This record gives sequence, structure tokens and C-alpha cells, in this order.
Amino acid sequence: MSVYGAHNEERLTGLHETQAIDQFSYGVSDRGASIRVPASVPTDGWVGRLEDRRPASNGDPYKIGAVIIETTKSAM
Repeated sequence: MSVYGAHNEERLTGLHETQAIDQFSYGVSDRGASIRVPASVPTDGWVGRLEDRRPASNGDPYKIGAVIIETTKSAM
């Protein structure tokens, strides 16, 4: 979360289609989840993209992308 931008504790409250900053969830077409999986991904054999809904607009996209890639690779 440290590279995801400033003031996320004010934004990630669990209200208004966000997950609370101290919780993690994922779901298909779940706009309130931390990680949203588009509805087309399961129907396409789990091939496609995911959407990390936690980064703020003031975060560095290169650092955020690097963290997502590192995390995904370590889980494989």
C-alpha cells in the first residue's frame, strides 16, 4: 500500500464502492472488492485482466505496476 498514493486511509473506507484499507477481497464484477475480475474472464477460461481498485490517482503508476507484477509473479 505504500506505493499506492497518499491519503488512501481517507478514501478506502469500505463505503462508496471501496474495500476498507485494512481488508482484502476479490470478486467477479465486484466493484467493492480490492481486486475486481471482469465478468468476461471466467467465461474466457480465466484468461484476461484484473483491476486493482486500491491505487489512488496520485500514486506513481510505474511503482504501482512493478509491485503488482512482483506480487503476481511470486504467487505463481
